[in-house]
Amino acid sequence: MTSADAPADTGLLSPVRAGTAVEEATGDAAYVRALLAAEVALVRAQASLGHAPAGAAAAIASAAAGAARFDARSLAVRARSGGNPVIPLVADLTAAVAEEAPEAAAHVHRGATSQDILDTATMLVASEALRLILADLDRAAAALARTAAEHRDTPMAGRTLTQHAVPTTFGLKAAGWRSLILDASARLTAVRSALPAQLGGAAGTLAAFSAFAHSGSPEPRPDAPPSDASASHASFSGSAATQDTGARLVEAYATETGLAAPALPWHSLRTPVADLGGALAFASGALGKLAADVLLLSRTEIGELSEGTGGSSSAMPHKANPARAVLIAATARQVPALAGILYGSLVAEDERPPGAWHAEWQPLREALRGVGGAADAAAALAEGLRVHPGRMRENLGITCGLIVSERLVAALSDLIGRTEARAAVTSAAGRAVRDGTELHEALRQELALADVLSDERLRALTDPAGYTGSSGILVDRALRRPNALS
Repeated sequence: MTSADAPADTGLLSPVRAGTAVEEATGDAAYVRALLAAEVALVRAQASLGHAPAGAAAAIASAAAGAARFDARSLAVRARSGGNPVIPLVADLTAAVAEEAPEAAAHVHRGATSQDILDTATMLVASEALRLILADLDRAAAALARTAAEHRDTPMAGRTLTQHAVPTTFGLKAAGWRSLILDASARLTAVRSALPAQLGGAAGTLAAFSAFAHSGSPEPRPDAPPSDASASHASFSGSAATQDTGARLVEAYATETGLAAPALPWHSLRTPVADLGGALAFASGALGKLAADVLLLSRTEIGELSEGTGGSSSAMPHKANPARAVLIAATARQVPALAGILYGSLVAEDERPPGAWHAEWQPLREALRGVGGAADAAAALAEGLRVHPGRMRENLGITCGLIVSERLVAALSDLIGRTEARAAVTSAAGRAVRDGTELHEALRQELALADVLSDERLRALTDPAGYTGSSGILVDRALRRPNALS
């Protein structure tokens, strides 16, 4: 069966990531390329230390460059027998090298274990996916900064436990969304900078690399450091030079891959994957907060926001569904569960775990894809978000002034005492609800305030737009925080 005929995950049931750059960057073809890149980086690192001929590194790199010859479906099917796709990939790569440079074939995958290659490839895939995600988060943050500045003083109802509480501003809400997205960017940036290469050999001791380096390996390159030459000719007897061979190879390998050099092989020390899963879960939640608010505020009966391009309905022509927010919200419910699997895989037995490592592969990819799709959708949502200040103002008035009862208690406390003020406002609020009158009218009936509080002042106190506290100052403060990529 060829790749063209093979079953494929086209994203039919995951439209949030379908067609996005992250989907392509995490697909099977991308993983095959990353696996090949890890193999090439290994032999290049060995050659840089004089442990493999430069010609062998060139031959292996040439064979790996034809990634199309490595059929992902075939690798997947053959992976069932050995438990991972690296085993058949190494066989195919070795055969491809042998066709062109038979003497170089022995240097394919020399000293490595499958987990070295697959873990390194996963980090390479994750690094590229995070680069794309961070760019989309930056777009979303930039758009929200513009929205927050534009609507710094646009009053709207603040809601707590689903009910009107006190007035706020839409600028403050947008600044809050941006703050969460910047927090997510900071976490993902930190994780990305620490993504490590993996190299440990069969059980994390690097023993095979030293063994190969000291058993008939080629002379070091003329430009190699003197210590390389002395190490390559030392007897395999535990000398300091021998012990350092593996450590220097890890450094060289990390340099070739562009990943961080780990202090220890992490075959069963899964901090990098757990940290990545946690940062992705946080990012999904940060984006989910944006989506949850947009979904609420775009309800027909609220109508304070709408997506720039709403989604259609298969049954109701009049609808313009907040489709992007829906997809982001769905992702926010999935990624934390995927991260839970990654955290569970920290319980990894022995020096290389049976099952815990294998359990990470698909959940991590789906988490990257989900957050990547959500970030792409969030950027488009933020850039096209339509704000309806008139509807916000209308909704502020639907409680007939009750939304500023807190302010009235504070203002009247100086005039009649706090206990009396609270009782008067509570009674007036009940009257306003029963009679359908404005709160200031009900309060005027409740108390004789003409001598101490003019009608004009009372109306001003019950105007929600005048009770947004420090919202504008808070927006200004929040917007002083730069975008992650600026």
